[in-house]
Amino acid sequence: MATIPSSPAPLRVGVIGLGMGAVHLEAYAAMPDVEVVALAGKEEARLAELGAQYGVRHLLADWADLVTLPDVDAVSIATPNALHHPITMAALAAGKHVFCEKPIAIDTAQAKEMVQAARDNDRVLEVAFNHRRRADVQYARTYLTSVGIGRVYHSRASWRRRAGIPGLGSWFTNKAMAGGGALIDLGPHVLDSLLFLLGEPRVVSVSAVTHGALGRAGYGSWDRADQMTSAKGAFEVDDLASALFRLDDGSSVAFEISWAGHGVDTDDISIELLGIEGGLRLFIPQYSSDDTLRIYRDEAGAPVTITPEVHVVGGEHPLVIREFVDAIASGDWDAHRGDFALHRTAVLDACYRSAAEGREIRLEP
Repeated sequence: MATIPSSPAPLRVGVIGLGMGAVHLEAYAAMPDVEVVALAGKEEARLAELGAQYGVRHLLADWADLVTLPDVDAVSIATPNALHHPITMAALAAGKHVFCEKPIAIDTAQAKEMVQAARDNDRVLEVAFNHRRRADVQYARTYLTSVGIGRVYHSRASWRRRAGIPGLGSWFTNKAMAGGGALIDLGPHVLDSLLFLLGEPRVVSVSAVTHGALGRAGYGSWDRADQMTSAKGAFEVDDLASALFRLDDGSSVAFEISWAGHGVDTDDISIELLGIEGGLRLFIPQYSSDDTLRIYRDEAGAPVTITPEVHVVGGEHPLVIREFVDAIASGDWDAHRGDFALHRTAVLDACYRSAAEGREIRLEP
C-alpha cells in the first residue's frame, strides 16, 4: 500500500508588538504553512484581543520570554526602532529566524552587529521594505532593465508631508526610542525603492541638513487635536531632512524627506530618474494606486511622454512576509542576512552625522 507523503510542519512564528504586529498577524494567518504560536506586547487588553482573534496560545508581556520559547522557529518584530537591535540579537542567539520592521536599527554599528549575528548563527534576517513591491515600482524596474533610459546621471527622490508627524509626544518623536524623525521613519522606504530602481549602486558620500522647527513649535501632527494640545519644545527629532548623495557609479541624488511643511505636498512620494536617453518619474500622491508613472524620451526627433497603465492593488506588506517565509523554506539563507538594510541604515546614519557635524561624510566601502 502506497504511503501518502506527510506535509512539512508549519513554520512556528512569534510576533512582538501590537501595533504593526497586527498587520504581521493578519499576513501570517493567511498562510497555511505558518502557525503563530506566540504574541508579546505591553498592552494587556490589546494582547488578549489579538490573541483571541488569531488563536495564539502563548500571550506574553515581555519579548525576552518569547524569543526563548522552544516552539518558536521565527520571530517577527514590530516595535519602536530602539528595540529592533536587542530583540534581533537575542532571537538570533536563540536560533530563531527574524523578520523586522524598517529601519533595521537606529545606527550603523547596531545594524552591523545584527547582520553579523545572522551570519554567525546561520539564520535569515529580513527587513520590511514593502514599497518596492508596489506594481508601479516593479513595472518601472522592468522597464529600466528591458528598455532603459540610458545611463542615469542624476536622481531626485522625496517623501513630503504637509502635516504628517505620526504623533507629537509619542515614541516617534523621542530620539532615544526612534533614533531620529522623518528621515529614519520615511527615508528607508524611499531610499530602498530608489536603489532598487537604479540596480543597487552604493552611496559613497552624503552631505545633509536636518530641521525640526515645526515639530518643536507643536505643529505638524496627523491628529489636529494632538497638535493643539501638545507641549511645545518636547519634539526631539527632525521633521525635515535634505541631502545630496554621490553614488559609486558617478551619479548623484537629491534626497528630501519631511513630516511637515507649509508647502504644496500633502503626503507625496516622488522618484525621478534622469538618463542620457530618457527620464522616468514615479509620483505617488497620498498613496495613489493609478496614474503614478511617466516615462519621458524622444521619438522620431520629438519629445514624447509615455503613460503606462499600471494599477497598484496594495497589500505589499504580506508579500514581504511571504518572501521571508519562502526564504526560510528554501534553505538558501546566504542572500538573506540583512545586507540591503545595513547599507540603507548606513546612508541615513551618515546623513544624521553630516547634519550634526556640518560636513560631507564618506561611507565605508
